[in-house]
Amino acid sequence: MTGAARPRPGAASAGRRRILGRCALAALALMLTAGCEAPPQLHQRQLYTFGTLVEVSLWGVEAGLAERAFEALAGEFDYMNEAWHAWRPGTLGTFNERCATGEPFAGDPGVLELVRLGTALSERSSGLFNPAIGRLVALWGFHADLPEPRAPPAAAIAELVAAAPAMTDIHIDDGTVRCANTAVRLDFGAFAKGYGVDRAMERLRALGIDNAVINAGGDLRAIGRRDGRPWRIGVRHPRAPGALARLEVAGDESVFTSGDYERHFEWQDTRYHHIIDPRTGWPSRGATAATVVHADATTADAAATALMVAGAGAWPAVAARLGVTEALVITADLAAEMTPAMERRLKFVAEPAAVRVLAPPDPGPAR
Repeated sequence: MTGAARPRPGAASAGRRRILGRCALAALALMLTAGCEAPPQLHQRQLYTFGTLVEVSLWGVEAGLAERAFEALAGEFDYMNEAWHAWRPGTLGTFNERCATGEPFAGDPGVLELVRLGTALSERSSGLFNPAIGRLVALWGFHADLPEPRAPPAAAIAELVAAAPAMTDIHIDDGTVRCANTAVRLDFGAFAKGYGVDRAMERLRALGIDNAVINAGGDLRAIGRRDGRPWRIGVRHPRAPGALARLEVAGDESVFTSGDYERHFEWQDTRYHHIIDPRTGWPSRGATAATVVHADATTADAAATALMVAGAGAWPAVAARLGVTEALVITADLAAEMTPAMERRLKFVAEPAAVRVLAPPDPGPAR
């Protein structure tokens, strides 16, 4: 993820219990207005992938089509979870091993698509979103289901930062890959979930489904409407149970949040979380959560990480470069900073310490 690897389905039971224990909180992201009993036209299924529960909600489809859709998505998610795992044998693991040699090799087409997308998003974020820093993620222990609650040696962090692994170190020529920096280790944790949600939504649309939500542990993409009404989305409070705010989405929108509460540990009275700042090698500071609304989930996922790393006050420029017009950043002192477009649609259900509306600057000519 600048983030953590996702454990495999059926990983350590402690990790699964931790995920299941967060179900109630993840459910905030889809606050359906109906009662406890689902109406006949609403079909829902929970799948476990990318280290989290994915809830798929389909509205206005007959039961047979819903079942075919759920089976198709289960297969898609199983493939993506296995192929893109950075920390066990598999497609991405093999890519990383070959990248570390510095020798040319034939890249898997699926991984190369993610490399191209990741490189473009990393460049637009000025490197604040950087999937090439997998070695830093591992140094902090966030590649494991249960990281050891201890900060790594400062000298080891500084050495990896000095190596400066970047997505632009990966050169692709007609499917042949060469890594110019052997310190590169890809970890797609900060945007693979978004990319996977986009792929899954494309699959639903190919099946003729026009009203759906794919909610991956609180991050989601919604298309269409629910019984003619917008989908109502909750934004989690980073320091208290329940929601901080809510908004309604309709048509086709993605809402993704990165926060320091997702994976973290306490050591010597300090919280260390999984979103690593590539510039320092330490967990990012200045923000506790960042929420992004965007047309596609891939960009929303990566942008939420980049805005977290940018931190309070500095994030609007990064949002502008990423084409993000709707964003909310909760600062370390629990103030809410947001774009004017987000202010117009967001409704707080808990009062932040302060509210500041910050307009993103003109990003200038497209690069």
